[in-house]
This record gives sequence, structure tokens and C-alpha cells, in this order.
Amino acid sequence: MTARVLALSGGIGGAKLALGLYQTLGAGELAVLVNTADDFEHLGLHISPDIDTLLYTLAGLADPERGWGRAGETWQFMAELRRLGGEDWFSLGDKDLALHVERTRQLRGGASLTAITGAIAGQYGIKAQILPMSDQPVRTILTTDAGVLEFQQYFVGLRAQPVVRSIEYRGAGAVAANPAALDLLADPALEAVILCPSNPWLSIAPLLAIPALRAALSACRAPVVAVSPIVGGAAIKGPTAKIMAELGLPVTAAAVARYYSELLDGYVLDRADSGMAQNLGLPALTTATVMKNDEDKRRLAGEVLAFARRLT
Repeated sequence: MTARVLALSGGIGGAKLALGLYQTLGAGELAVLVNTADDFEHLGLHISPDIDTLLYTLAGLADPERGWGRAGETWQFMAELRRLGGEDWFSLGDKDLALHVERTRQLRGGASLTAITGAIAGQYGIKAQILPMSDQPVRTILTTDAGVLEFQQYFVGLRAQPVVRSIEYRGAGAVAANPAALDLLADPALEAVILCPSNPWLSIAPLLAIPALRAALSACRAPVVAVSPIVGGAAIKGPTAKIMAELGLPVTAAAVARYYSELLDGYVLDRADSGMAQNLGLPALTTATVMKNDEDKRRLAGEVLAFARRLT
């Protein structure tokens, strides 16, 4: 079955709405295009944090407390690595480690990241299509007051504390977009494209920096709708608000809408920001966007889908 809805997602916030969409739509009706500019090599392994967060979330395996990694995880590998004096700044749980080892083995055997991700999703019983944004590497590089940092050095190693001056999506201009995503965006049967409430500058921008993907989104006949990650002048999770302020942007839902504006047919913002809805220059849905539980995720997903259908 060809997916009827394509979601663009990064980490935890995006995976929450993706889960709501997955539970609301029928089997095979959702595809999720995932940021891979956070990927990196660690301890000789290929780590794909955003893909793995989505895999674990849709499979019902994610740790509900941390929001990332596996529920019921054990940490014997990290304990032994630490005892040996190894590099332990990026935690890999024992179950999580198995996924990284198998992914790396298949990549070295010549398989594509798309094929590997699809196979793992199938092993986890996931019916949605999970698509890396590209099978070629793109890397988020941040210029900060602590120097030029790769994303994981900034986000995990330094806990997102350095002040961000600029962001580069290295390699994005030269890579090929995932062909399955381009096919979906050109498919007249596609009903909606949803930009999940992931960090616009760290999670969604790398996808938009791939020229063919941005062009396909611009030409897409299906309505493109973004959900704001900013509620009442703050981010629900992560450094979105901090980075916006450091880049000289107002920390508002309206500023995110302006950032996406040329691609959007509609925008979803929280009731706390309802006063901005009339001045966005595009159709807006005001609702409760904070997702505290699975019921919230399904409710928001249903409202976003209904809003997109009204824009068709």
C-alpha cells in the first residue's frame, strides 16, 4: 500500500506525533522521512539517533522516562567500557548496542541505510515506511563560542550549553534525496505532508537543505502543514528556544511559521499562542499541542489530519 501521509521528523518531539499518526492511520498509510544529519560514527559503529528513536517509539520499545533508547535497558557494556578507560560520553545500552552493531555490519556489506532501516522496522513489526532523508552522509556542524562542533559533541558531549552562532548542514547540497520520499511527494494520491514539532534548525532544516527534497516539497500538490514546537515562548523539550534566541530570532510560534513559510499551506499552534493565529498569513489551527500521553498524541494527530484535509 502506498502511504497517504508523509511526516518529516527528527528526535523525540517528532516521534511523539509520528506515533499519534501511526496509531490513527491504517496499516501502511504512513511514511516518515527522518533526519540523518545527527548520525555519526562512535566506537567504530554507525549511530542513527533520530531513526532509532522513531523505530523504538513506533515499536512500543522506547523508554518512556528518557524519551530515547530502549525500555528495560541494561548497561553492562557501558560499565565495562568505563572500567577499561574507554570513551563513555555517549551512552549505548546493551539492547541498543545490538542494533548499532547489526546496522554497521550491513552497511559495511554494501546495504543502504534505507534498506537496513526498512528491514529493522519489519523485524520490530512496524507497518509504516521509515525513510532516512538520504543514503549519503549529511552532518550538522555548529559554530559556537566553544568552537566548531559536530552535532553530537554539542548536544550530548557538551549538553547543548555552548552559544550557537551559526549552523551548517555539511554535504546537504551534494547528496541525493531518498528516492522513495521524492516518489511520495510526486504521488497525486498523497493526502498530506506533516512537519512534526521537531527542532526546526536541528531536525527539520537538514532535510530542507537537500535541494531535490526542498524542491519536491515546494511542488507537492498535497497540503503541507507544520506543527509548532514552541508553546507560549518556550520549547517543550530540547534546545530549540535557546538556539532561536542565540541566532537572534524571537522565541515564538510565529517565528517558526515564518521560517517554514514558503513551504506551508497551514500551521498548527498551541492555544497559548492563539493571538498569533490571525497574523501568520496562512490558515492556522489552534489547539492543545503538548503531548503528555498516547491519548494526546492520537488526538493531536487526528486534528492535524482533519485540518490538512480541509486545506486540500
